[in-house]
This record gives sequence, C-alpha cells and structure tokens, in this order.
Amino acid sequence: MIPMTTAQICEAVQGVLYGDERTVVTGVSTDSRTIPGGAWFIPLAGERFDGHDYIDMALDRGAAGCFCAQLPEKVRDDKAYILVEDTKLALRDLAARYRDQFDIPIVQITGSMGKTTCKELLAGVLAQRYRTLKTPGNLNGDIGAPLTLLSLTPAHQAAVIETGMDEFGQIRYLGQAIRPDVAVITIIDDVHLSHFGSREDILRAKAEIFENLRPGGLAVLNGDDALLNTLHPDCVTVRCGTSPDCGVRIVDLEDLGLDGVRCTILTQKDSYPLDIPAPGIHMAALAALAVAAAERLGLTKEEIVRGVASYAPADNRLRIEHLPGSRIMINDSYNANPRSVQADIRILSQHRGGKKIAVLGDMTELGAAEAPGHRAVGRACGEAGIDVLLAVGLRSREHMVPAAREAGCPDVRWYPGREAAKKDLTALFAPGDAVLLKASHFFGRFDLMADYLREYPF
Repeated sequence: MIPMTTAQICEAVQGVLYGDERTVVTGVSTDSRTIPGGAWFIPLAGERFDGHDYIDMALDRGAAGCFCAQLPEKVRDDKAYILVEDTKLALRDLAARYRDQFDIPIVQITGSMGKTTCKELLAGVLAQRYRTLKTPGNLNGDIGAPLTLLSLTPAHQAAVIETGMDEFGQIRYLGQAIRPDVAVITIIDDVHLSHFGSREDILRAKAEIFENLRPGGLAVLNGDDALLNTLHPDCVTVRCGTSPDCGVRIVDLEDLGLDGVRCTILTQKDSYPLDIPAPGIHMAALAALAVAAAERLGLTKEEIVRGVASYAPADNRLRIEHLPGSRIMINDSYNANPRSVQADIRILSQHRGGKKIAVLGDMTELGAAEAPGHRAVGRACGEAGIDVLLAVGLRSREHMVPAAREAGCPDVRWYPGREAAKKDLTALFAPGDAVLLKASHFFGRFDLMADYLREYPF
C-alpha cells in the first residue's frame, strides 16, 4: 500500500478524526491478531463477533489507528481514530479513493461459476507482460475485493479482481471501488437461487458490473449462455463461445481427458492455438474470455498462448493430484452446484485403469433447484458409468442417492457427514483408481478430505 496520512483517510471516508492528522498509515488489516505495525485496523461486525472488541489488541500490536462506529471508552493520545457510520462501507470507500491513484488496466470478473478459474487464467496471461495483481484465493466479497485493491503498489501494471455476490447491489457496491476497464461475466446458473427468485434475477444482479465500467471499457460475455445473450450493455461487447454468432469463437475443441483441453480461439485479429493444462471442456469457454480480455489489453499472440499454457488451478479447484499406487484424486472440493458437479463427473468418467469413485456432498443455496439439481447429479453418476458413489448429507440422501440407483450406478452408499465416509473411501481407493471430491464449501469442507487422502499411508 502507498502510505497515506490519517487526514487523507478521513477525507476519503468522510469520517471524523480523533488524533493526529499527520499520522502515516502503511497498510490496512481486519485481523487484530496479525496486524503489522503502522497499519490501519478496520473492525468489522459479524454474526458471532464484533471487531470493535479487538481495537485495543490491534493498537497494542502496533496499529497506527482504526475506524470505529463508536469510540472506545478510552481514547489513546498516541493513536488515531476515525469515527464512521459503517466500518465495512468505510473500507470500500477507502479502497475506491486509493484506486484513483492507479492508471492501470483493471479487469473485474463475475459469474455464477468459473470466476476464480477465469481470474487465474487471465492473470497468468497478463503476467506474461505486466506485473499483475490478482484476487488472492477466492476473497471476492465485500471485504476481500476492497482489501485486494488496497494491496496495489506502484510496481503493479494491471489487476484482475474477482467479485462474487449473494444479493442485489453487491456487484454495484464493489464496482464503485473497482471501476474496471474490462468487465467479464462467465455464466449464469442456478447458484444462490435461495437468495434470488430466478436465473433472470441472478442475471440482473450480475449485470450491475457494467454500471461502473470506465469510459471506453469492454464487456466480455459467454456467448453460449442464452441469458447473457439477452444483455446489451451500452459499451463495446465481445461474446465468446462456440456459436457462429460469437465474435470470439472456439473451434477444433479436443477433450484430452485428465490431461486437459486443446482448442483454437478465433478473433477478428488473430488465431490462438491453445493447450489448456486442466481437464474439462468448459475450460475452453473460460480461456476464450481470457483471450478476449488479454487481446484488448494489448498482449501478443505468443504471450497469450504461453500464458494459457502456464495455467495452474487455485487450491481445491479441479486439481489433478497423483497419490501413491497410481491413485488419482480429482480435487474440486472448494464448492459445488449441479452444473459443475456434472462436468466433474464427465471428467471422472474418462479415467481408465481402475475404479471411478465419486465422493459427493450436498449442494447448498440452490433454492427451488435443490431437488432437481441433486437428482440430476445422481442420474449423471449412473449415466457416466461411475463405479461407486459415496454421497454425503441429507439432501443427497433424499434426492441424489435414489436417482443414482435408478440410473444404474452399481454401488451407491450414503453417509451423514464427511468423517463417516472416510473408512469406506480408503478401503475402496485401490491402486489405479480415481476419486472425485466435490461438495458445497459451507456444507462439508471436503478440502479436509483431500488433506486426509494426501496424508493417508496407502
């Protein structure tokens, strides 16, 4: 972070300063336990805690000062306090003002699925020319996105910011700070239907990304998504996909199974032969979005091709991991929805040489799509020739398990939780077998199952 004075911070958030306006702040943090000296502490209120209770801890550990929605009973003379109505809003407003200091291309990405993968792909491509900041992990919400912006330094030449949402106004709220030059939407699907009434509502919420696009900015959309094709932003728009109507087209698509995907991306400017080192034909669509954005930002053909080839998945997102005894773990444990699980089942079905084992947990926040979504996944297991389904969770027991049995999956077992499935999984997981781990993050923490398998003494 470029150092700021408390006077500058106070003006950015329209707060009231108590303390020395010349105090220099060298960073920001929401964690009182790890805050570095000279940083600014931002206490956030959650369902189970209130960061205001930890202000003194943060100051004792060297924080220069803090935001606060109410002043502490004892105000220290050697520290600065800025009184604001909402500390989370102040974080966003501070990030917005800080962003003003950077005249670099910034890409904002949203969508129901594929946000993090698209972010990693595009950041890897841009890094072939530019020193590129990207959202760490999946810190794409009201806190993570502003903190990412506040980590910009003069060394950065581009940034890729991922933004998620679970309510109307959230993409707009984040966009007011990001103000992107390129806005990307990956796909619209039945994710967060428990928060929205329909896919059309999700589309409207995602379309808020265009409201803060900078003048002359570019919209990059999945042209194979019927709902996205109803959007007509008031800016230059590029649609990417297999359809002949797309300005950026995917051709010569070749599924290499667990080894990845090969395709060619055609634009009005050039042809890009891509080798994508990650499985799943959906990777071609995400690569096309990355190509369109990168081409707009001036990268050469060689840089784009090389950048896509260098792609490495983020943690717990469709990682092919090789375990002892030629066992293969398809670790896509971060999150799940019906479309992504079915895509992973197709990848698992391409395994040769041993059993195909799917360990699948409940998918949450689906709303009205909960029952049909779980049934569709169960049917996919039977139709794809999956040998064993280990299903976890009450939703899976009610909907996924019977659908898998009806579709002909030969071995279907159910467990109330992740721990209960471990014994059967390790007994079944023989040399040469492949196992898929997939569930909604907040349901089952299947990433811990992946840790368990890595450490298991096969």
